[in-house]
Formats: sequence, structure tokens, C-alpha cells
Amino acid sequence: MGAERGVTLLETMMAASVLLVVVAGVAGVFAYAAGQNKGQGEISTRTTEYAGDKMEQLMALSFNDGQTNTTVYPSQSTGGAGLGGTMAASASVGGTNPASPVANYVDYLDASGNVLNSSTGAFYTRLWSIATDSTATLKTITVVVQAAGTGGGAGLKPTTTLVCQKTNYQ
Repeated sequence: MGAERGVTLLETMMAASVLLVVVAGVAGVFAYAAGQNKGQGEISTRTTEYAGDKMEQLMALSFNDGQTNTTVYPSQSTGGAGLGGTMAASASVGGTNPASPVANYVDYLDASGNVLNSSTGAFYTRLWSIATDSTATLKTITVVVQAAGTGGGAGLKPTTTLVCQKTNYQ
């Protein structure tokens, strides 16, 4: 009779131990990545939601509105810049650079999306600009929302940019 060949119980247990160590190591990385994705996804979704809210607020104004304060909610009929009023051809107002916000074209939100009176405690910065075309009958409205944090990890701050156009044609 020849020697029997096969896998012994000891060899099987050693292979299972190695597999367990590898799976345990990868599980930690997987859990970390899943948490990061959740945080980034939630914040990115909110930046999109808040950009849409501001765009709806601005698109509801009349074409030549130059007084509505849209930095507060609900909007107030005076004290703001509206859609820049009656603008010359190829002109622009406001700005979308978070590093240099323009008064009357920026507002700040806390982590729950509530409008704040200043940048103190803000988690989201919402900026907008309005530009006219060469005929001054079309306004391009750009809204940018940027989060203050990255959702708990390294990387870029979630940012959303929306662009709409409003015409003065009757």
C-alpha cells in the first residue's frame, strides 16, 4: 500500500489562520473607506441641495430686481442686490470665489443648512454671481456652494456649481 496524500488538519488550520489575518486587515480598511464615502457623499448631496435652493430663490426674482435681499431667508424686499438691477451689456456683479466673497452675493449656512448672519460657525459658504450677455437681455446666474470640511478625511472640500440663464424677452 502506498502513502496516502492529502491535506492534514494542521495544514488546513494554518491556511485558515493566514486567511483570517488577511481578512481582518482588509476589513478595517474597508470600514474606514465606507465611512469616508458616506461622509463625503452626505456633504456633497447637501452642497447640491443648497445650491439648488439659492438658484430657485434667485430665478424667482424679476429680471431687473436690484433691491431684494437674498442673503436672508425668506428674502426681504429691500436691503440687498437682487439680480444686480438694470445691468449694462457684458457686465457682471457678485463673485464665486470662496476666498474673496462679495457682500450681498454670499450667505453662510450651518451644518444643518440654516442661514447664519455671518461666517462665524458656517459649515457651507454659498456664493453667486450674475453676468449679462452682449445685448443685456440675458443674465447668467452662477451659484457655488462649498463645504468647510471634507467629511472627516483628506481630499478636496465638496463643492457644487450650478448655472442658469434668465432672459428679459417678453
